[in-house]
Amino acid sequence: MTFKSGRHFLQIPGPTNVPDRVLRAIDFPTMDHRGPEFGPMGLEIIEGLKHVFQTQQPVVIFPASGTGAWEAALVNSLSPGDKVLMAETGHFASLWQKMAGKLGLQVELIATDWRHGADPVAIEAKLKEDKAHAIKAVCVVHNETSTGVTSRIGLVRKAIDAAAHPALLMVDTISSLASIDYRHDEWGVDVTVAGSQKGLMLPPGLSFNAVSEKARKTAQSAKLPKSYWAWDDIIAANKTGYFPYTPATNLLYGLREAIKMLREEGLPQVFARHARHAEATRLAVRAWNLEILCANAEEYSNTLTAVMMPAGHNADALRKNILEACDMSLGTGLGRLAGKVFRIGHLGDFNDLALMGTLAGVEMGLALSGVPHKKGGAQAALDFLTESARVRSAQRVAA
Repeated sequence: MTFKSGRHFLQIPGPTNVPDRVLRAIDFPTMDHRGPEFGPMGLEIIEGLKHVFQTQQPVVIFPASGTGAWEAALVNSLSPGDKVLMAETGHFASLWQKMAGKLGLQVELIATDWRHGADPVAIEAKLKEDKAHAIKAVCVVHNETSTGVTSRIGLVRKAIDAAAHPALLMVDTISSLASIDYRHDEWGVDVTVAGSQKGLMLPPGLSFNAVSEKARKTAQSAKLPKSYWAWDDIIAANKTGYFPYTPATNLLYGLREAIKMLREEGLPQVFARHARHAEATRLAVRAWNLEILCANAEEYSNTLTAVMMPAGHNADALRKNILEACDMSLGTGLGRLAGKVFRIGHLGDFNDLALMGTLAGVEMGLALSGVPHKKGGAQAALDFLTESARVRSAQRVAA
């Protein structure tokens, strides 16, 4: 293979770049997961995760990808034949729906055009029609990684309450947690699903369920088979910081360091940074005269931007040219969007200069690929970031 100088730009919307601090933490010698040093570390991590999820409820950790956390959410809460209401907002919402069907659940699907988030009005209407309360759970992806659309979970909660329906609310935050403001307790979420490889800045391999008291009570009578995924044994062991199985010790080292980093920056500042980079990216896309896939500005994602290709041009060909010319990876179009969009990830361990390198690489790739566009997208983003930096500097002086 030919050596390429400089670092590879991994600008897919997850897995994200792993910070050096996290890499160094993962590199620590493995400790005895039954020994006296492990329990205090486990307790520190679990309490730190509650801060990130904005909850006082238990957060269960699994050595698994986010797919495992999807399954854990369903099998702990539901019984064979139960009905679930799911919003099909994109590729990953579709995969969660398919999993529910394989587990023997009845899925009622609210379809979208993949350019909009979950519709609270449609959810409320479906629940009001369900006089017998056959629907046991409402499942929504907070930030759809395939489309760059963020559903408004607070409004979904209000819709469920307006329908006076007892269904559980389950939310996938795999590409939003620790990047976009998310409030498990305040929004009345019963099960929040998350993964380690995006906003938490770790490699893939850990997944999470934040679990409400209502969900834990429901789990006592849920009949879907479960053993490895069962919450109760893990929650019981976690009271002393330990686990009922061999945990992914070195990934937990990294998680502890990632939580420290998030606390040092402060969650409000983390969210503001992601919002700033997202807006700069959207300004660039508009300046290029390209179209953002998300059709509703109120639902723009702050962790990724999906960009539509002009007619007659293939997104994967563009991505290939950018990889070869700039050593940068962009997200591919998934499912029905294959070849039609490319996705720019701007989340995790990311700063203004990294974003400018990313956008410059995209602009170079558009030119090299002969994709119709206007010049100046990177400059539009730079102007915005410069003014944002000026404002933040003035605010620091005033403080």
